[in-house]
Amino acid sequence: METLESLRTLYDQPFLSLLTRARSVHVAHHPESEIQRCELVNIKGGGCPEDCRYCAQSARHTTALAPHKLLDAPSLLRAAEEARAHGATRLCLGAAWRGLKEGDGRLEEVCRLVEAIRGEGLEICVTLGLLGPAAARRLREAGVTIYNHNLNSGPSFYGKVATTHTFADRLSTLRAAREAGLRLCSGGILGMGESVDDRLEMLQALLELDPAPESVPLNLLVPIPGTPLASQPPVNPFDLIRLISVTRVVLPRSRIRLAAGRRSLSLEAQALCFLAGANSLFIGERLLTTPNASFDADRALFETLGIEPSAPESCAPFRR
Repeated sequence: METLESLRTLYDQPFLSLLTRARSVHVAHHPESEIQRCELVNIKGGGCPEDCRYCAQSARHTTALAPHKLLDAPSLLRAAEEARAHGATRLCLGAAWRGLKEGDGRLEEVCRLVEAIRGEGLEICVTLGLLGPAAARRLREAGVTIYNHNLNSGPSFYGKVATTHTFADRLSTLRAAREAGLRLCSGGILGMGESVDDRLEMLQALLELDPAPESVPLNLLVPIPGTPLASQPPVNPFDLIRLISVTRVVLPRSRIRLAAGRRSLSLEAQALCFLAGANSLFIGERLLTTPNASFDADRALFETLGIEPSAPESCAPFRR
């Protein structure tokens, strides 16, 4: 198992050496020019009681976000059809809640939404907050195959990200999802004021999960007016590329996803992210609360780099 010290040694290699190593690991385990395309739908926005300092959906922050109730089935079905037409193979459904428990009527409402789209040929991922074992099993029965719950940062820094739940709560949710037979999607956010070691602590925590997360989304903070992190400076793209490289070396079979903040990256920086081992991204011009790269910009980038879409993945249990 990797230690924080060994991860830091890997991270601190000369940039080109680290990039070369990551690329060699990537091509040994993944098709060289394939990118998984995912689309994200905010099925219930705003009004969340948690105090995550980066999030526009927290009821504790005053932002321009207009809350909306749970999406209806016909609207979600249209969104699924559009995602498939855009080339997505995975549809990710997000709802702003603290979490769901067995017997909660909202859980059954989400399950009915999932059942309405399970025949659309898309992998279905949901992110619904904290989760227990029974709720996770119910989601699996409804047709969910992946549960997203980001660790966001390492345990040492987590108290500066949120105080209404703990890092341990997040790990507990991931374990409940895994035990229910769901694949895991978990990563972090760069740019909240954390150190490099905080980012590597997060990665170390992901490595301790067995099986490892099938997907590791890496987000760049998008500072949102009205949130406590609204004035955070941008992340150096080379810091992101280094973290992608380290993640690729230590999690060779996982998909590494470019998520929020990708629009702030130049085309050259995105190309280096792909070279380092990123092989998944969100398409669509809006994520949960923040803008994303346009379809036209992505199309031009994919054509320039010769990137092809990947096929939907098997839902068999994931192993490193």
